[in-house]
Amino acid sequence: MPTYRKYHPEDPSVITRYTGIRTFMKLPYVKGDLTGADFAIIGIACDGGTTFRSGAAFGPAAIREMSIMLRNYNINLDIDIFEYLSGVDYGDANTNPCSLEASLEATEAIVSEVVNQGILPISLGGDHSVTLGELRAVAKKHGPLALVQFDSHPDTYDIENGSLLTHGTIFRRGVEEGIIDAKHSVQVGIRGVFDQNTIAESEALGYTVITAAMMREKGLEWTAKKMLKTVGDTKAHVTYDIDFFDPAYAPGTGTIEVGGFTSFEGIKLLRDIRSMNFVSFDVVEVLPSFDPTQITAYLAGSVVHEFLAIIADKNARVKQIAR
Repeated sequence: MPTYRKYHPEDPSVITRYTGIRTFMKLPYVKGDLTGADFAIIGIACDGGTTFRSGAAFGPAAIREMSIMLRNYNINLDIDIFEYLSGVDYGDANTNPCSLEASLEATEAIVSEVVNQGILPISLGGDHSVTLGELRAVAKKHGPLALVQFDSHPDTYDIENGSLLTHGTIFRRGVEEGIIDAKHSVQVGIRGVFDQNTIAESEALGYTVITAAMMREKGLEWTAKKMLKTVGDTKAHVTYDIDFFDPAYAPGTGTIEVGGFTSFEGIKLLRDIRSMNFVSFDVVEVLPSFDPTQITAYLAGSVVHEFLAIIADKNARVKQIAR
């Protein structure tokens, strides 16, 4: 039986999975002092930046609901996550359904509570606008960040529907605010654009854009190498829009785009860039009302699970070197 760190999920051989409060992976719910934790799960229930199908505010609850099926052991990296990580569910930001600006302020505040204690924040969205609030908090601690964006859309438009602040404009705003280091940032899986100028505009901001077509032509190994070279050792925030996956694997999202990637491909690519210097992470745009079998919510939780395994593997290697 493994010896687990301070905060870890309940033992499913003792406590039935579908009983109890739905925290992520049935982790303990802890607020305030996070001494003894390595990471904190934060729900950001906001869809005030949505431009098509709304409802992503209910994404964090849906992801937590299905995360009860996730196991401590990760077969891909052959590691028991909680032998090397201690983590909690920190609850939700106090978002405002009537004001996106207020929701971003609440997001920044709760992420700051975690980051300022030296804890790795892992956020569950919410539409993609919430990432801007996260970046503001994390950049205050670490400086401008490399953005590692898994997405079908670049989200670098200037204005959408007359607004400068939507889930499709945030990564232009992040560059303008100086919190994203665009020259070390990469957008991967892009295939949903309005016209031929969209990618050029993103590249003009400094981003490296890898379209879905390029990925298919050159392969996942080439893509991972390109991502690693672009980011280098810059501190990185990973943002994983669930619409990176093909709608066949993730139907429950606001703006679907065909020609996406399988669950295996998306999780493998994340694993293939595991040497990056990660300081924060999110998964966004889960829309439960279009996810009747809950496969999208489960996939989102599985992406987080893979990320946790990557961090656990890093800790295990450090421990081995120390010996």
